[in-house]
Amino acid sequence: MLEIQGLTKYYRNTPVVNDVNFVVRPGEVTGYLGPNGSGKSTTVKIITGLLEATTGTVLLDGRDVREDPMGFRRRLGYVPEEAILYSYLTGLEYLELIGRLRGLAPADVSRKANELLELFSLHSYRHAAISTYSKGMKQRVLISAALLHDPDVLILDEPLSGIDVTSAQLFRHLLDELARQGKTILYISHVLEVVEKVCAHVIIIYKGRIMASDSVEHLRDLMNAPSLEGIFSQLVEERDLEAVARSIVSTIQS
Repeated sequence: MLEIQGLTKYYRNTPVVNDVNFVVRPGEVTGYLGPNGSGKSTTVKIITGLLEATTGTVLLDGRDVREDPMGFRRRLGYVPEEAILYSYLTGLEYLELIGRLRGLAPADVSRKANELLELFSLHSYRHAAISTYSKGMKQRVLISAALLHDPDVLILDEPLSGIDVTSAQLFRHLLDELARQGKTILYISHVLEVVEKVCAHVIIIYKGRIMASDSVEHLRDLMNAPSLEGIFSQLVEERDLEAVARSIVSTIQS
C-alpha cells in the first residue's frame, strides 16, 4: 500500500501542494485528477523521488521510502508525462538498457523486451531508431519500460498521450489485469471518461488541496452528478464554462 501523509511543497513561499493525504491500495486503480497547476505533477515528482517535499512522508507498506530509496525504485514502475527517450537508440536497445539498469538477467531482458514489443505492436520497428517513432509509439515504449521488471507499484502520468484507439483499449484491459494481479496503481489523467472506466477510486486535487477521495459511484450519489465530469466541474470549476464558450465565440465574431 502506498500512503501519502501531510505532503506539502512550497515554491517561493507559496504552497503548490498543501497537506495532501491519500492512500493507493493494492489491487485497484486509483485516479488522481485536477486541472493544470493543481499540484498533480508536483505530487508525482515527490512520490517518485524527483523532487523533495517541504514536509510530509511517502510510505510503501508502512515504511518511509526515504529509508531505502533504491529499494523503492526497484519496486516502482513510472510512466512520465513527457516521453523523453534516448532517440538515437532503437526501441529494443532502449528496453535492454532499462533492463540492465534494473539488474535483470541479460537473457530475461532480451526475452521480455522482445515479447513486450511484440505485444505492443512494435516488434517490426524494434531495430529502428526511436527518433523515427511517432508519439504514440514512444509512449508504448515507455509503458513497456515501466512494466519490464514487474513492479509492485505503478505510477502512470498521462499514459495514453498520443496513443491510438486500439492501443488505448489494450491499455485499459492491461490496467484491469494488473490490478487483478495485486499491483498498486496511481493513474494521473485529464481524460475523465477513461478514468471513470478504469479507476475504482478517485482523488481530486485543486489548488494544492485534496477536494475529494472516494469511489466514483459514491461521489455520483453524494454530489447528485451523473458522471465524473459533472463531479469534477462542481469541485474545481469556478467559472460557467458554457458562458465562457459563448463569450469566446462572440469575441471572434465581433
